[in-house]
Amino acid sequence: MSSLQPSGFLELGDQRLEYKFIGPPSSEQPTLVLLHEGLGCVDLWGDFPEKLAARTGCGVFVYSRAGYGRSSTINLPRPLTYMHIEAQQALPRILDAIGFRHGVLIGHSDGASIAAIHAGSVNDRRVRGIVLIAPHFFTEEKGLAEIAKAKVAFEAGNLRERLARWHSHVDAAFLGWNGAWLDPEFRNWNLEAFLPGIECPVLVMQGIEDQYGTEAQVKVVAQKCRVPVEIAMLPGVQHSPHREAPEITIARIAEFVAATR
Repeated sequence: MSSLQPSGFLELGDQRLEYKFIGPPSSEQPTLVLLHEGLGCVDLWGDFPEKLAARTGCGVFVYSRAGYGRSSTINLPRPLTYMHIEAQQALPRILDAIGFRHGVLIGHSDGASIAAIHAGSVNDRRVRGIVLIAPHFFTEEKGLAEIAKAKVAFEAGNLRERLARWHSHVDAAFLGWNGAWLDPEFRNWNLEAFLPGIECPVLVMQGIEDQYGTEAQVKVVAQKCRVPVEIAMLPGVQHSPHREAPEITIARIAEFVAATR
């Protein structure tokens, strides 16, 4: 696909993935690929993609993974390796389908973990850098406790109703994520082995008040990566810097992207 419509669906085998593309095509400028969080989708990025495109001059491609947004649904339960599958099988096909030439992967939460797996295990020279916003590389009791709270809110509160506004297949979206993270076997989940394989520059951003992870998630990147790693710890910010502190988040990403050109 040499060029993309501003929005639509990618047809990839049995999956139909919604997407939005802002800014110049890949043939003219680098493309920034946004990878959403565990309960995210295209629309939940808000106006962040547009602001990022305006600030960087790059094209910005954002899509909803299968099971999220208006994309096709998934079978439950998700395998505990669902982020590995997304990074190593689905994402390469998506990048090929959109005519990705070069650019930066920008992931939030689960999306950041997917970006790190991809950069650390897929020999994709088109990826010139990765931005990891509130990434996860191993489980922590703090994060698992918050995810358990979300299960209660979904089953007994109004979280299901709130999420249904954004997800056509709301049970697949929530249970696919929540069920995997709360599976007892998931406590052994660990992505640290991928970090030494990353061959492009890395920017890690985390809110100091992140309720889903501690600074240990950030420190392990600096410890195990063999490439330049920039770290931005944001005071007064929780798990979503791009929503809670968009200006500083966009400014730091723009500086990083400029250095990768």
